[in-house]
Amino acid sequence: METITKKNTIKDKLLSEFELSKNSLFGNIELREHAAKSFSEQGIPNRKHEEYKYVNIDLLLKGDFSLTANKTLTSAQTAPAYFLEDAYNAVIVNGIFDTALSKLNDVPKDLHICSLADAVKNYPAVFENYYSKTLDVTADPFTALNTAMAKNGLFIHAAKNSIIEKPIHIIHISSSEENTIIHPRNLIVIEENAQIKIVESYQTIDASAKTFNNALTEMIIDENASLDHYKIQDENDWGFLVNTTHAVQKKQSRFSTHTFILSGSFVRNNLNIALDGEYTESHLNGLYLTNGNQVVDNHTLVDHRKPNCNSNELYKGIIDGKSTAIFNGKIYVRKDAQKTNAFQSNKNILLSDDGTINTKPQLEIYADDVKCSHGTSTGKLDEDKIFYLRARGLSETSAKKLLMHAFASQVVDTIKIDTLREYVEDKISKRFE
Repeated sequence: METITKKNTIKDKLLSEFELSKNSLFGNIELREHAAKSFSEQGIPNRKHEEYKYVNIDLLLKGDFSLTANKTLTSAQTAPAYFLEDAYNAVIVNGIFDTALSKLNDVPKDLHICSLADAVKNYPAVFENYYSKTLDVTADPFTALNTAMAKNGLFIHAAKNSIIEKPIHIIHISSSEENTIIHPRNLIVIEENAQIKIVESYQTIDASAKTFNNALTEMIIDENASLDHYKIQDENDWGFLVNTTHAVQKKQSRFSTHTFILSGSFVRNNLNIALDGEYTESHLNGLYLTNGNQVVDNHTLVDHRKPNCNSNELYKGIIDGKSTAIFNGKIYVRKDAQKTNAFQSNKNILLSDDGTINTKPQLEIYADDVKCSHGTSTGKLDEDKIFYLRARGLSETSAKKLLMHAFASQVVDTIKIDTLREYVEDKISKRFE
């Protein structure tokens, strides 16, 4: 097993591993080599990188890291505990899609779910048309690293005019006995007029060492297609996650994405959405609950490329303990994107004096006929409201819990899958305890 030692840098070891394994990996070698070169030029980001100035990932990756994680028996036995009822459950263990652990019974003929390696052979036209075609590997080092190193992820393809009633649940399970870096990769293609719901959940179980998870999901939503996307990040203190979602929308498509960060030692989310067709509609909702020494970093980019498009973004955070939360959201309106309607809001509650929030909503507009707004607010629980509730018989603890539930409910209520909403509500209630 290849192990990173202190004699060489993390970057050198990753690039060395790539050279050794590149001929056995799926897909285009030239694409991977280009991505590896880009990663080599960018390196692991630290606070000197503008997009990572509040977190030092280079420091997180100091020490020994394995480049290969072994699946454990306990992980296999535990996977069904995370299944979503009345859904297609696809299990990814340490970055590798596992058909044996998954439950994909009665998948309709116009829905294709398989590994990326199988997609290269069985659906070559779709794979070649979309895999890494809309990504810029020079824009982010972790996008470049994943493109170079991904071993075998998940492929989801909804055919033209298909309506998939059941949600697809992608369960990412990380488990390791030594510090490990993994690179999960997903490609999701929703063709013209198709409708689908996808849930991604991240769990770290049976771990006794750090798992650094560099995950990347590509989404293509074709003309008049609809995708509801949910992301549940609930790793334990051994979980370190960099999660990149890159979505491209075509004409008259609808895309909603909902991110819930419930636990994990370090979470960095890069959410990039390109509105690349007229009359597209995007909704971004996020809720992050932090405590202890947890670090949560949300970066969003909504790129309005064409006219007559709408986007709406709402992120809320509750920060406790000595934890740190970052929100950096940008709305980018290009010159030709006239009649754009874009809204962005970030609201936070600080429960302790030691918690930190860095928030930076941004507008970058090059068109002159648009309606765009952004705003942010940070404060503590309203003492007047606490007093009002206590005057009506509630204890101080119950009053605070009720106010936090009310604050979070605006995001939680956007979940359209009943069982998933109940799961998230239960998790939030336990956190408030």
